[in-house]
Parts: sequence; structure tokens; C-alpha cells
Amino acid sequence: MTLDYVLAGLVTAGLLAYLVYALIRPERF
Repeated sequence: MTLDYVLAGLVTAGLLAYLVYALIRPERF
């Protein structure tokens, strides 16, 4: 159960970081 929460947290954090990076550096896309 804890592993599921850790994996979900990592995936969510990764997606949020990717979205923020895409917003900060739009010239890359």
C-alpha cells in the first residue's frame, strides 16, 4: 500500500515538474 502511494507521488511530482518546465521554457517545444 505504501509503495503504491510512493509511486503515485513520484508520477504526480514528475508530471507537475514537466508542466512547470514546459511553461518556463516554451522555446524548447
